[in-house]
Amino acid sequence: MGPERPLPCSPEFETSEQYVDSLLDFIGTSELLQALCGGVHVLDFFTRKPDLYSLVIDPDWRSFFRSHNIMDILDLLMRENLDVFDIGTDSWREGPVPPASLLQYIKQIRKLSLRREHTPIDRRAQKGANGPKTTHTLARQVAVGMNVKKIHEVDNFCRYLDKLTTEIADSTDREITHLVDFGAGQNYLGRALASEPYNKHIIALESRAHNIEGARNWDVLAKLAPKQPTMVNKKEWRVRQQAMAEQGISEKEAQKTDLKGKRGFHAETPAAPQEEPAQATLKISNSGVGSIQYVEHYIKDGDLSRVVPQIVDQDAIREKVTPDLEAAATRPPSSKQLPDNFVEGNLQIDNSIKAQDPRLLVISLHSCGNLVHHGIRSLLVNPSVSAVALVGCCYNLITERLGPPTYKLPSLRSNHPRLTQTAEAHDPHGFPMSARLCTQNTSSGEGVRLNITARMMAVQAPQNWGKKDSEDFFKRHFYRALLQRIFMDKGIVPAPAPADVENNNGSPLGWSAGGGTAPIILGSLRKSCYESFVSYVRGALEKLVNDPTRGEQFTEKMASMSDEEIREYEADFEERGKELSVMWSLMAFSAGVIEAAIVVDRWLFLKEQDEVADAWVEPVFEFKHSPRNLVVVGIKK
Repeated sequence: MGPERPLPCSPEFETSEQYVDSLLDFIGTSELLQALCGGVHVLDFFTRKPDLYSLVIDPDWRSFFRSHNIMDILDLLMRENLDVFDIGTDSWREGPVPPASLLQYIKQIRKLSLRREHTPIDRRAQKGANGPKTTHTLARQVAVGMNVKKIHEVDNFCRYLDKLTTEIADSTDREITHLVDFGAGQNYLGRALASEPYNKHIIALESRAHNIEGARNWDVLAKLAPKQPTMVNKKEWRVRQQAMAEQGISEKEAQKTDLKGKRGFHAETPAAPQEEPAQATLKISNSGVGSIQYVEHYIKDGDLSRVVPQIVDQDAIREKVTPDLEAAATRPPSSKQLPDNFVEGNLQIDNSIKAQDPRLLVISLHSCGNLVHHGIRSLLVNPSVSAVALVGCCYNLITERLGPPTYKLPSLRSNHPRLTQTAEAHDPHGFPMSARLCTQNTSSGEGVRLNITARMMAVQAPQNWGKKDSEDFFKRHFYRALLQRIFMDKGIVPAPAPADVENNNGSPLGWSAGGGTAPIILGSLRKSCYESFVSYVRGALEKLVNDPTRGEQFTEKMASMSDEEIREYEADFEERGKELSVMWSLMAFSAGVIEAAIVVDRWLFLKEQDEVADAWVEPVFEFKHSPRNLVVVGIKK
């Protein structure tokens, strides 16, 4: 069960343990990696002295980057066959060859990044020659509402989970009875798994009621659930029509305002009776095999004690334990039969999908932040959970466990309020999970620390960038960094104070005492704002002058700024725009190692637990469609 190697690492490593040793040693000792992934923030690129590019990038590297365009540099980082430089080439792409130290760094990052190649599962071969065609296992109505990316993810993950549950049943002689989806959202995955050809019993856990309601609506659109009939009170309808006519409101106008949560007319009419709530359990497929149970539940620490008792078939347990039903009725059930927190039917789970001895597989497709950590811990804290298979994303939303990192370069210390706030969280459920990473010796002390900047870079996918994508990324970063410089020059944010080199004890300083400027939350802007830097500045100011706390300051200090002055800023910093593009490319490329550390930490945590029989990591999607394509699997003994 599982792949030949528990981690999809480079074949250059003989074992996964050897890979982990090399990965953690590099993360803990490479000052360049620590600077690129966690020490550099785009907002500070044009405000620091000395500037970040000169501070972080070696002079030989800067000379090479000056001689080549950014697309060639991206090719070198991620696609070029580096063996061509071993034969003593004099030039590369009509320019100088890369410095040996740069080539060595690129080789190291490539070597330590996890392999992402995905081999699709042939379900026909798995189920036999008469199985369904392998091109697409999702029925058309099941795929309703999904884009191409989501169809790819759901289709492949369904195949993978079907194969995994089969292998678990074959190896343990006990079948998985239910799949528990952590953070089900609109339940695209659960809807597919409950349908043909999989017919699984799904417990869809979701903390937001509106997501559950939305998922039910998709069930109806997919023709997997009947539409709830709407009962109309004719008397009330006539009163409504009369009130609308008196106010001159058409039915169409009333519907529009109703969609916004407002009444389209004003009339003192009795409130309509509430509709009966839809059944929590959705029976799917003609044979009635698959099912979906929606549960509004806030997941914390992986504890499913409120959910699991509801799917235990207590009647079957009573019949098995006490054949004499009359005798059983005369004495109270034992604590093993009915848990203290058991409330009959409080989740409205249909009796037909209950199990005498439920064996759960906890799954999740692109669960954000700590939700993967809670899913992994569910294997340990719930006796009924037999296995987990989790695909994570949004590493920037993971909390930090060990506190702020330190930097040997003083001016790269944490200097933004958000960095300070997240670093001081000390969340026991944050990163790292494993004892191995918590005790790993690094150049900055004990334990591997990744701040929010490093983790945010880990969700980049530079291998998928095309020329247009890259230009858009670089333009946005250039505009935002240059706008921060304008804010500093206009006195909206103070200039960074000189870094305290002698007292670099690693404790995060506030922005007024560190090497950066105070961040200003700008948010998204209209697409038209990126047509020129003038448009960008005007669009940003349009939002910022309406800020309830600082709007007057922006109006006072920047209202008189002319278009010509804005263009002068762009012209003065235009050449350094390429430097920012090079830096961002190096950051995104290097962050492949950061993602590897996060995934490996989860695998190590599972391996450290006595209750876990096996654990592994493998790709389940095509990277070009879905870059966060690694599933972490754990099987309980």
